[in-house]
Amino acid sequence: MIEDKIKELGFELPEPTKPMAAYIPSIKTGNYIFTAGQVPFVKGELKYKGRVGSDLTLEEAQKAAQICALNCLGVVKSISGSLENIEQIVKLTVFVCSADNFLSQHLVANGASELLGKIFGEIGKHARSAVGVNALPGGSAVEIEMIVKVNN
Repeated sequence: MIEDKIKELGFELPEPTKPMAAYIPSIKTGNYIFTAGQVPFVKGELKYKGRVGSDLTLEEAQKAAQICALNCLGVVKSISGSLENIEQIVKLTVFVCSADNFLSQHLVANGASELLGKIFGEIGKHARSAVGVNALPGGSAVEIEMIVKVNN
């Protein structure tokens, strides 16, 4: 089971957090679920704030990306009923609040991508964009959107 694999890797699948503004956490259209951007909330606390490359290290940002990906999966489960219904992780869009000289957004995104590969194997392979930005909601260091194909 997917959730067992997440636990084996030392992580916990979170319940979806309440939206920070006027939007819904995800929407399903056909066999696709599109998540809203998820930041690194853990039990109601924003764990990683600031700019990567000045306030946070690459390694800290990769951990933030892992949390964001898990939060996306929590949202997906809430709408699909089970992570077992996932056919394919289709795409991630990773936003990284970056210091002016930080040019490794793709390596931050690897934190999420590699975790999804460990959890899902082949169906965890996905297309991806990694974008450096000036600021994110609440001062978050990383935000991730996910598109998933499900079989229900």
